[in-house]
Amino acid sequence: MDDTGIAASLAEGAGRLLREVQKQATQEELGSAELKDRGDRISQDYLSRKLTENRSGDAVLSEEAVDDARRLDASRVWIIDPLDGTREFSEGRHDWAVHVALWESGELTAAAVALPGVDELLSTGMTAAAWTRPDRIRLAVSRTRATPLVSALADALDAELVPMGSAGYKTCAVIRGEVDAYVHTGGQYEWDSAAPVAVARAAGLFTSRIDGSALEYNNADPYLPDLIVCNPLIADDLRRVVDELNERAL
Repeated sequence: MDDTGIAASLAEGAGRLLREVQKQATQEELGSAELKDRGDRISQDYLSRKLTENRSGDAVLSEEAVDDARRLDASRVWIIDPLDGTREFSEGRHDWAVHVALWESGELTAAAVALPGVDELLSTGMTAAAWTRPDRIRLAVSRTRATPLVSALADALDAELVPMGSAGYKTCAVIRGEVDAYVHTGGQYEWDSAAPVAVARAAGLFTSRIDGSALEYNNADPYLPDLIVCNPLIADDLRRVVDELNERAL
């Protein structure tokens, strides 16, 4: 099986296990820390075991495992988030994900994102879409509140804000055409975006940091606080407004 096939198989398998855990949770367990921890643990154990079985020579960077600095000298590193959106998962919602990505010699080369709550799997094996320019931009935002920059961006673009769960689900919402852009400035780590960004690129979407620089992975410090993922036909307008808003804030 090639690397994209491995990523897809692992993300789908972990997602299937997590969906069963979620379905079997009692009303008393919903929203609990125990259910969150159980989901993280089960998915991490599964992905770790499968990577050892299928790609034993590769390094791994995971949200749920101790970081091994040897990955910095490795040419192949799997970047995984066993359960992106633990809150949504624990509440019995659908908007959470499993991320599996491969970084190889400086680039994201294979990835998959499972969306078990909607029974969908997205991977870098997909064909780029034929994007059209929207009449009104829809922005994916946090369920709680948009950051000040994103709120100002929505005002400037007269965009519709669409609240939803995990970071991976928001990026996948752009890929799936539910929204036109996901702009995040509230802080993230590499595992939050590696797989979704790789799949978004395969789908023909625009991706970058807030300042327009490239999203880079397998750094010593995995903190990667901001990103833009959007329909390529609105990228220039969106980036221009973001720059103008940042200049005013200085």
